[in-house]
Amino acid sequence: MHRRLLRFAVAASIGVAAIATFMQRTPRAAAQPPPQGTPASPGRAVYDAHCVECHGREGKGDGPAARTLVPQPRDFTIGRYKIRSTETGSLPTDADLVRSVKVGLPGSAMPGWDGILPEHEIVAVVQYIKSLSPRFAAELPEPVAPTTPVPASAESAARGATVYATLQCGKCHGDDGRGTGATATGFTDDWGAPMAAANLTEPWTFRGGPGAADVYMRFRAGISGTPMPSYKGTASDRDMWDLANYVASLRRKPVWEMTADEVRAFYGAQEAESLANPVKRGEYLVNILACPLCHSPADAERRTMPGMRLAGGLRMQLSPFGVYPTGNLTSDKETGLGNWTDEEIKRAITKGILRDGTRMLPFPMDWASFSTLPASDIDAIVAYLRTVPPVRNAVPRLTRTALPQYLWGKFQMLFLGADIPSFFFGGNAGSAGGQR
Repeated sequence: MHRRLLRFAVAASIGVAAIATFMQRTPRAAAQPPPQGTPASPGRAVYDAHCVECHGREGKGDGPAARTLVPQPRDFTIGRYKIRSTETGSLPTDADLVRSVKVGLPGSAMPGWDGILPEHEIVAVVQYIKSLSPRFAAELPEPVAPTTPVPASAESAARGATVYATLQCGKCHGDDGRGTGATATGFTDDWGAPMAAANLTEPWTFRGGPGAADVYMRFRAGISGTPMPSYKGTASDRDMWDLANYVASLRRKPVWEMTADEVRAFYGAQEAESLANPVKRGEYLVNILACPLCHSPADAERRTMPGMRLAGGLRMQLSPFGVYPTGNLTSDKETGLGNWTDEEIKRAITKGILRDGTRMLPFPMDWASFSTLPASDIDAIVAYLRTVPPVRNAVPRLTRTALPQYLWGKFQMLFLGADIPSFFFGGNAGSAGGQR
């Protein structure tokens, strides 16, 4: 099962990369040279070479690949950063930004550039990133005052467990740190992007680092733009250090440290958990397979339009085949999947046949690859889509290219080797908001 999912994930990743390439259709999607006669700063040159694909030419977090990523890339123009060693609401220090560039942000698409870029280029690009927000010219960072760490020990972890209960951390992170028993399970950040509470048993995924000192700083500084607050004034420094030591004690053994028998048992437990909670598994699959990328209309900044996630209406011109508005996957009974049967949804996902018998192209909806998923995963996707809140958005039917134009396009592709571009258009092609 897991090998098949891995092969499918690779194929899906290739498809997502192709979609991101298609989306580079406007001048804003690629790095642009400065006006003639204006020398590019060293930091701008580094940014243009390595950062625009995700963060966008103007640093707004709207690069061509942005809509494929969860979490989404940072908008540098706002000057709000999650991973900092400064007070809530304060700017990060230069050292904070350099660390994020060097080490990366584990569990996200932001890689570590240490060893790839030389030190002077990392420092230069940080200075350029700061220039994108007026806050850095008007404010100074307010570093958190250093405190004396509490050494890790069984006693400290035990006290931390009490702090964990007192601060009601389990409401988001679960009684065991991995979500079991959590009452709050769906989150969005201040930018409207979906996010999940951290799995505290997997510290290698912590954005700010896995050590107790790193975890303490998240408690002390908070994570701006997310539901994770600062506990300054709510818990003492000692409480926060004990809590950090408790979180460190929750670390499970990672797969790369397991024996073969432990790996089999681990993945067996994961599969059993997926079968027991198909909606959670389906949500994971829908996100990792980038379904919202195509099935959510985007604005001019290539960000999903508010309240329209999975509501369809993204218009794609797939040359030479025609214009294909994406379908509404919400549970709306008139314009979405609310009145579809499970079998009709599965047939569309795995065979490319819509409810009315229309056949889909095998791209960008890669139904041929979906057909290789285990039946339990297809069932999970359907179970999750049933829970997506209804959005009334009637999407028009596809428009096929006239036969002579289609044949000429195919001839260009097959015999002349022409690379005919495809386009993704901003806005909603559906009825919501009076757009049609």
